[in-house]
Amino acid sequence: MTGRAAVDADTIAEAYRFSGPSIELGALVEDAKALPDAGVRIPLAMCNRHGLVAGATGTGKTRTLQLMAEQLSAAGVPVFLTDIKGDVSGMATPGVPNERITTRTADIGQQWAPAAFPVEFLALGGHGTGAAVRATVSSFGPLLLSKVLDLNDVQSSSLNLVFHYADAQGLDLDDIEDLRAVITYLVSDEGKADLDGLGGLSKATAQVLLRELIGFTDAGAGDFFGEPEFDTADLMRLAPDGRGLVTILELPGVQDQPRVFSTFLMWLLADLFHELPEVGDVDKPKLVFFFDEAHLLFDDASKDFLASIEQTVRLIRSKGVGVFFVTQTPKDVPADVLAQLGNRVQHALRAFTPDDAKALKATVSTFPKSGYDLEELLTQLGIGEAVVTVLSERGVPTPVAWTRMRAPASLMAQLDPAQQTALVAGSPTAQRYAQRLDDESAREKLAAREAAVNASAGQAATPPTTAPSTGKSHRGETAAAGAAGAVAGIFASSVFRSFARSVASAAGREITRSVLGTAKRRRR
Repeated sequence: MTGRAAVDADTIAEAYRFSGPSIELGALVEDAKALPDAGVRIPLAMCNRHGLVAGATGTGKTRTLQLMAEQLSAAGVPVFLTDIKGDVSGMATPGVPNERITTRTADIGQQWAPAAFPVEFLALGGHGTGAAVRATVSSFGPLLLSKVLDLNDVQSSSLNLVFHYADAQGLDLDDIEDLRAVITYLVSDEGKADLDGLGGLSKATAQVLLRELIGFTDAGAGDFFGEPEFDTADLMRLAPDGRGLVTILELPGVQDQPRVFSTFLMWLLADLFHELPEVGDVDKPKLVFFFDEAHLLFDDASKDFLASIEQTVRLIRSKGVGVFFVTQTPKDVPADVLAQLGNRVQHALRAFTPDDAKALKATVSTFPKSGYDLEELLTQLGIGEAVVTVLSERGVPTPVAWTRMRAPASLMAQLDPAQQTALVAGSPTAQRYAQRLDDESAREKLAAREAAVNASAGQAATPPTTAPSTGKSHRGETAAAGAAGAVAGIFASSVFRSFARSVASAAGREITRSVLGTAKRRRR
């Protein structure tokens, strides 16, 4: 391999010697030979400065995630990652030694021993084997939902007005049916005045939103919304032995809805940003969040959406959360977001087509200058090798290092389904989210409002039953008594009390939304 020009291995090795705890990535490679005494690593304290793990399919990205997650867990840092194909579920059981592991570990000087790690499995909307992850529509917010529904700018703006109306009226949007109920009300004769008051929402656009929501529900995506809503504090837990819990979101059941799961990952991140306190610089992250298939989040995203992501990623570092995007090339990530990613692990790229060659040149341009011919080296890296640059303990980028990666200690294969089922069955977290709830929300409150109005109209239309009289004063008293009785009957009715509760809950209440339009969870 000739992907080097004037590389000083001693200088590079010295740049990766840190005084504090680190995540060991592998050994420096010189002239295609690993240098066991020249370790390449990431300072633990710099893992909340975010990062990128990239590379073509089959080059070792998943094993890099597994390797990093294991060491973060061992250091007492909770980890969240997604599992598109079931490849990382094996973290729950020890690895199995084989010839490839023996050869690799001997080559880089790794003292390898099999180990399992504390794992919690999640399943989006309950589609899969894991604790069901749901969000309320209110919490998810209009910006993310617009992304999921692939709405244009006008439709997205209109949806935002619907959320504004629901927030102001105290109409809790627990699920898609609640949102449909609010839109249906606004385009009805009863809701015409409220619709006119919103100004920017046309009846035609409201009907388009309804059609989109019906199709969304028919595709099964409605299962992802509702109560009980997932509490992101469950991602921040430690195992009894002090290791960080590795939370794995299983996604095989929703592979055909990539826009949904990528946006749900952003909701989890936005909710963490909304809920967590400021901690500033810390010795180790409070959580490290691996965002797999990151390109799905950014594809066809609006400028407002991209700006919100950039701001969330930039600011969440101060909450102690590190975010690592995982994709094929750096060009999959917008420049403003890429600029926030201080740690880089780039596996091999392919250059079979003109577009591949263009992506390769763009990737090389994002690395610091080095003695490597990166355009050549990146196409010749072996499986489990990568080009690395990270932030040092002083926050300065390290020299680019050709690295042969370490082998994970846990199973590098899918966990036995029976074992995974047993783990989920014994999980208190899975039991807490298993039963779907249907509390009073917008749908019920609007029905109560309609019933109260109908009851009022019925009472007004009912003639008084008092005996006739010719006395003017007596007729006035009778009419007043009848009106008072009607009002008392309305106030005493259960439908009015329900409507009154919804009005009272709206009084003095204004939902504060984050930069991504998400709202804080309701405390029940």
